[in-house]
Amino acid sequence: MKFLTWKYLLLSLLLFAIIWAGWEELKAQGADLLPIKYVKIQGTYQHVSKEKVKEALLQKVMMGFLNTDMSTIRGELLDLSWVSEVNIQRVWPNTLEVKIYEEYPMARWGKTELLNEHGKLFKPDNVEQFSQLPLLVGPEGLEKKLMLIMQHLQKILSLHALTLKAFEVDKRRAWTLKLDNGMVLKLGQKKPLEKFNRFLTSLPKLKKKRKSAIAKVDLRYANGYAVTWK
Repeated sequence: MKFLTWKYLLLSLLLFAIIWAGWEELKAQGADLLPIKYVKIQGTYQHVSKEKVKEALLQKVMMGFLNTDMSTIRGELLDLSWVSEVNIQRVWPNTLEVKIYEEYPMARWGKTELLNEHGKLFKPDNVEQFSQLPLLVGPEGLEKKLMLIMQHLQKILSLHALTLKAFEVDKRRAWTLKLDNGMVLKLGQKKPLEKFNRFLTSLPKLKKKRKSAIAKVDLRYANGYAVTWK
């Protein structure tokens, strides 16, 4: 039994060595034996540059079906402006399938960056084209949290036919809201959401002309707020 066990072990090792040698020889021949003939690029996108995608792929696929480095290609595509995620897979015997997901902007962050729907920052080349998006300004590292708060504020404001133009949080964590009608809400740093809701509860009591005449509302008081008129 021991003899048979060693015999099968040696045969297995020999078979493995043959397969390994054959695989290495196959890879060595690379693009000559198994070239990539087709690259299928999938995905719906408006801002990703198709030319830059082709440029990133062209040289890499010349290595052939077996030697093309998937992680390198994925890394280069992710470095392109507006690319959010990339999935790549080989399809035997000569095809590479690439699926590209584009960033979906939800807000501006400062002057040069945008935030996607997950609260992740990205820096496109054409940020100036998205001035219609609300502006979000705050301490670094709080992008995702502030994005969620902003979405909540937008939902509440929409119930009152109001639109958020900018949401700013300073280093002291004091909130300031700017609406598209020119109204500014100073909420401060203590219980800002509570003060925000209190103001909106009282807003329906004002006549339409009075609402449109409001320039600034200072809610940094314990039991009320001060209004500056236009």
